[in-house]
Amino acid sequence: MTTVTDTPPASRTDTYHHGDLRTALLDAAVQVLAEHGVSGLSLRECARRVGVSHAAPYRHFASKEALLAAIAAQGFAWLYAAGSAAMAPFTDPVARLDAYGLSYVRFALAHPQHFRLMFTSECSRDAPTAEGQDADLAYRLLRDAALAVSPPGVDPDVAAVAYWSRPHGLAMLLLDARIPAARVASAAALTELIHATVHGERWTR
Repeated sequence: MTTVTDTPPASRTDTYHHGDLRTALLDAAVQVLAEHGVSGLSLRECARRVGVSHAAPYRHFASKEALLAAIAAQGFAWLYAAGSAAMAPFTDPVARLDAYGLSYVRFALAHPQHFRLMFTSECSRDAPTAEGQDADLAYRLLRDAALAVSPPGVDPDVAAVAYWSRPHGLAMLLLDARIPAARVASAAALTELIHATVHGERWTR
C-alpha cells in the first residue's frame, strides 16, 4: 500500500510555476467531482492527484468552499464567453437569443461538472466579488437578450427567467438522462432537439 506524504517529489512540485498550480488543482477537482461528487472532494485529494504537498493548494484556495466557488466562477466565465461568441454573428434579437440557448445547452453537455456546480446549493453563494462578477456577466448577457425580444414594460428579470427556464430545463434533462439516448444519438438529432426547445413560443414585438 502506497503512503502519501506531505513532501512530493521535487521533480513534480518544481514543474508548477505561478498560475499553473491553480489551474492544475481546478482540473483535478473537476475530475474528483465527476468520480465522487461534492462530498468526495477535498483539497488533500486534489493535491495528491496533482502531485504537490497537502499544504500547496492553500496558496490558492483557503478552503474546499473556496475551491468550489472557483470552479463555478470558471464555469460562468466559460458560459459567458460561449454565449457571447455564439451571439456575435447575429444582429436580429430573436436569432441572438436562439444562439444563446444553443450555446447554453452545448456548454452544459461539454462541462457537466461545472454546470451542475454553478447552480447547486452546495456551492456557496458568498463567493468572492471577482467570482460573483462572472455569474453576473453571464446572467446579464441572457437578460439583455431576453429583454430585446420582450414587449415594452416587462420586468427584465422576469423576461430573463422566462427564457432561461427553457434551455436550462433541457440541459438538466439531458444531463440526468431523462431523455431517451436514442433521441440524441447523433449530433444532428441533438441539435434538432435543442432548436425545438429554444424556438418554442416566446414574446415578440
